[in-house]
Amino acid sequence: MSYRSKRRGISLLAGCVLSCLAATAMADDTLAISNSLYSIAPNPDETRGGEWDFWRYAVGAGVVSMPTFPGARGTKVEGLPIFSVGYGRWFFGANPDAGSLVSLGAYLYHDAHWRAGVAVTYDFIEPRQESDDSHLRGLGDVKRTTHFDAFGVFTYDWFTARSSVLTDIGDNQRGTTVTLDTMGKYSPTEQWTLSAGPGVTWGSDQYNTTYFGVNAEQSVRSGLPPYSLGSGVNEVRFSVGAAYHPTPHWNIGADITAAWIENHSGDSPIVQKKNQMTYGLLVTYLFF
Repeated sequence: MSYRSKRRGISLLAGCVLSCLAATAMADDTLAISNSLYSIAPNPDETRGGEWDFWRYAVGAGVVSMPTFPGARGTKVEGLPIFSVGYGRWFFGANPDAGSLVSLGAYLYHDAHWRAGVAVTYDFIEPRQESDDSHLRGLGDVKRTTHFDAFGVFTYDWFTARSSVLTDIGDNQRGTTVTLDTMGKYSPTEQWTLSAGPGVTWGSDQYNTTYFGVNAEQSVRSGLPPYSLGSGVNEVRFSVGAAYHPTPHWNIGADITAAWIENHSGDSPIVQKKNQMTYGLLVTYLFF
């Protein structure tokens, strides 16, 4: 692998390193991290003979300040360890395209511009606990679960788009989500990469009900009025980030994400504040 290829890989990781890490404010980490871990993504320019025929390792740590729960007025701080290993089309641990800190999967197709694959992922961050905030008392916990993820990524020059269909296979009432995130990158120098772009999330009936609905039993326990809703777009967001990579191995990134809870989800009595701000910082080290 040439030094130039390494630099291109670092530029790729830097441009998107924290863009959706910050979006963990709005949902479970498996759904939201989508673009944030490009520090670990294999570079399409480095494919050889249909395979990434080398081992890839990455370690790191991050911290994110985010709303206590989707729609919260208060905030909390979470630490995020990063570990990833991959060879060829296989990967384990943190992966950007699978959008998770805990994943096991494979790429089914890739070329110079497209990557597509599947993975089984697990939530690293507890999605929502009743004890997180007094406003949640009586609503019960939203539990961690195992997901099946089908994802696709398109990259061309400075532009990247990623879409994912994420389904709860752990039977914890988490439903299905479909996400789309786009990102533009600009590198004023070899060491710095700036990034920005919008994203949107659609939730199934079950997903939106779990996060934003109030059934009769929850209403009695919590004092909140009953509230039901169906499937639909529940969030739009916009992220801006900056990453500094002093060497081909090191990356330091920071990100700010503004998100808005939309439509019937935003009208839920659980939601205290529709506008949500999240801030993230991540340091990663790549072995190659």
